[in-house]
Amino acid sequence: MPLAAIVSIMHRISGLFLFLMLPFILYLLDSSLLSEGTFDYLKGFTSGWFVKLVILALSWAYLHHFCAGIRHLIMDNHIGLDKDSARKSSATVLVISIALMILVALKLFGAF
Repeated sequence: MPLAAIVSIMHRISGLFLFLMLPFILYLLDSSLLSEGTFDYLKGFTSGWFVKLVILALSWAYLHHFCAGIRHLIMDNHIGLDKDSARKSSATVLVISIALMILVALKLFGAF
């Protein structure tokens, strides 16, 4: 399967994942804004390693979906439609989204 197809499929999967997790994310946001006590509770809840991995997966989904969406917008303007350009732009999307995810992971797990 070509790299462009893999990036396109991952774009759809990340969009679905973000859509399905949206009620949970909005619930957490609403709960965190209720009071200082619930904010502190949720802050403690998100300090576990499993929850951090879920947050990292959500971050990757957002970052990949955003980068791939920009790629699709550029391609909608008939730029980079040939096979070589599509391969390069898909590799660029993967490299940028993974690099940004690594930065988020380092921040999330306390490297800086």
